[in-house]
Amino acid sequence: MNSDEGLKREIGLVGLTANIVNVVIGSGIFVLPAIVSEKLGPSGILAYLFCGFLITMIMLCFAEVGSRVTITGGAYAYIESAFGKYVGFLTTNIFVFGSSLMAASAVANALVNTLGVLFPIFNTAFSKTIFLVALFSALALVNVIGIKKGITLVKITTVAKLTPLLLLILWGFTKVDLENLQLKSIPSLGDLGQISLVLFFAFQGAEGSLSISGEVKSPNKTVPWAILLSFTIILVFYISIQLVSQGILADAFSDFKSAPLAEVAKRLMGPLGLTLMIAGAALSMVGYLTSDSLNMPRVLFRSSIDNVVPIKSLSKVHPKFATPYVAIISYAFLCCTFSIIGEFRQLAMLASSFALLIYIGVAAAVIKFRIQIKNQESGFKIPLGYTVPSIAILTSIFFLLNGSGTQAVGLILFIASVSAIYFAIQFFKLR
Repeated sequence: MNSDEGLKREIGLVGLTANIVNVVIGSGIFVLPAIVSEKLGPSGILAYLFCGFLITMIMLCFAEVGSRVTITGGAYAYIESAFGKYVGFLTTNIFVFGSSLMAASAVANALVNTLGVLFPIFNTAFSKTIFLVALFSALALVNVIGIKKGITLVKITTVAKLTPLLLLILWGFTKVDLENLQLKSIPSLGDLGQISLVLFFAFQGAEGSLSISGEVKSPNKTVPWAILLSFTIILVFYISIQLVSQGILADAFSDFKSAPLAEVAKRLMGPLGLTLMIAGAALSMVGYLTSDSLNMPRVLFRSSIDNVVPIKSLSKVHPKFATPYVAIISYAFLCCTFSIIGEFRQLAMLASSFALLIYIGVAAAVIKFRIQIKNQESGFKIPLGYTVPSIAILTSIFFLLNGSGTQAVGLILFIASVSAIYFAIQFFKLR
């Protein structure tokens, strides 16, 4: 079934769920358990539960508005529909350039560095460039020739990246020392809040995965269920990994900050386990890039249709494959170029702050739509009135306020620059 945008609705519940899981469970889970344990020890599990609660509040907002706004674009479409073209223009640039492009470039660089551990040939600049060009060209090609091909690749990489983690969990639980998991003290609210601020970023990413809503079957039902199912899977994996790692490494956790899961796997399986976790980290990064190359071109595509981005060619749909091929190729080119140019580690941290702005926008859109339409006849509706979107907004503001001064300056400068570009475009349109 084609959507009104000329795209094919061929993604079901399994595909959308895999897409969310694929993005959210990224390379961070291979490092974060040690950071949590160093500060909180066995009580680190409380930080996961706390973050799980907070991200659930935010994702419930995505579920409600996603069941109402079923066109391509995800969070961009939700916010633009609620607040108009200026806020939509800000969201597109925050989403694509402020968040996803920088994060994808950083992940691609990290992937090359990880592969360089096993295959030293990847440590040269020439090999890195050839690999990145081949990688992004292949991702673009798969996504251009059909949404079914793209979502199939997402499903495959999701299974591939979860398999080593699942093996670690199942094998690890047989070797856990229960004494290492005993809660000896309750952490202070300050410590819990500080670690939660770091850990919260491991739960981000779903906002991009919903950009393919215009190609989802029965989106008013599929989107809410996919969000709830995927975050149940994510939370189970995260908590299980933390329990296994804490149960095996105990106080030695802090000695392996750079690669705690690799050390756990090494103790379980020897050198084979170490290699397995390095491969797992690489697969996790490939999985992220696979979903990102599927998701973000749809934001450019939809914003071009809405005339929010004044580049009409981005809204073109391939006559044979029914995919936004110009947007796909353009985004792949940008990702490849940025990945080759530099590292972007600081920009990847800034990308997390941009994601929080998107969360605020989506939660505010829920409130706006409820005020506009008093009686919601169809779609998913969050219980407890405005309580959940209010918690989502306050949570995002809390994490933003606890970021660094550099991040705050970066956000302000970016928004000011994008706003100036928007009003300049409007000025020349009126002349």
